[in-house]
Order: sequence, then structure tokens, then C-alpha cells
Amino acid sequence: MKDVMIKLRMNKRALSQVVTTLIILVVAVLLAGVVVYYAVNIVSTSVQEESLDLVYQHVWFSTTDQKAEAAIMITNTGGRDVVLQNIAVRGQQVPWTDVYVYNLGTNETLHDLYYASQNFTVVPTPPATSNAPIVNSPMTGNFTATSAGSPLVLRSGDTIVIYMVSEATSTPGSVSVNDVGLTIAISVFTAQATYYKATNVNAAGP
Repeated sequence: MKDVMIKLRMNKRALSQVVTTLIILVVAVLLAGVVVYYAVNIVSTSVQEESLDLVYQHVWFSTTDQKAEAAIMITNTGGRDVVLQNIAVRGQQVPWTDVYVYNLGTNETLHDLYYASQNFTVVPTPPATSNAPIVNSPMTGNFTATSAGSPLVLRSGDTIVIYMVSEATSTPGSVSVNDVGLTIAISVFTAQATYYKATNVNAAGP
């Protein structure tokens, strides 16, 4: 009798197998949900925060002075600031001394970019404080562009206009008269991604 009473008392204190199984399942589901939420949050954060919009890409070749020129407008549509580490035309990196930048104001609107070499005042290594107007667009009139000189920081929500032009012949991208009409690419490199835009090489002249 004593043995039977002891067994009965032990059975009364224990949880049933059904309840134990339910507790384990609930804990497992909760842990899995936390892991999935964390993973989705990390992936969405890394993918969605950086986003650049590249428009109005152009490459021109002047048959008069045998020089090439490229331009593109870039808007940071993501949620964080981005460093533009390199810019390439047809896979060839453009020296930062050949890159000229204009920061588009909040109330300014551009609908395209135009060939502007005839109004460029190219200085091989201009002072860091140089603000000499070097671009004269037929659409906007005079606007000031400065030499980049080094990788560019593009803040979230900001828009910049980039012109690539050099004193050297057939740059950027070693574009020549034989490339007129062909499709080549302008690439922008950041720490997280490479942005690519293709465009046709157009003939231009002063």
C-alpha cells in the first residue's frame, strides 16, 4: 500500500505529456520567429538603405578637338549617405582630377544634360577652394562646378551632376571617333554596390 500511495502522489505533481509538448512547441515557434525577424531585418536594412538613381547619362566625342566628354546625374534615394569611390567609362576609371561636380539645389530641376566642353575651363589640379564656373549648359545657363579631386560623399536625398572631361585626347574611356554610335557604359562604384548605365556615344563639337 505504501508503494502505491507514493506513485499516486508523484503522478499528481507531474505535467502531462500533452502540456509538455505544447510548451516545447510554443517556445520553439517563438525562438524561430525571433530568428526570422532578425534575419529579415538585417537583410532589408543592408539592401534597402543604399540606393542610387542614375539618369541623363551621356558620352560625347568632339570631331573638332578630338576629345571625349561624359556626364551623368546621380541622386541618393536611399536612407544613408554614400561614398562614390570610383567612376568608370567603358570600364576605365576616370581620374578624380578629371571629374567635375555640381550640387543640384533643392528647388532646381534638370531635364537633361548637355555637351559643354566649349565652355569648360579645365585646370589640371585646381585649388580645393576653386569655384570657377566651368559649365555653361544651354538649359540652365551658367552653373558652378568644382573639381572632385577625391571620392565623393553623396548625402541621402542629395543630387549631383557629374561631368568628366580632360585636357588629354580621347578621354574619358579612351573614346575615339570610331566609337560614335556605339553603346558604352558609365559605372559608379560604392563600398556596397556597382551602379551601371549604358548610353550611346554621340558626336559633338564646339
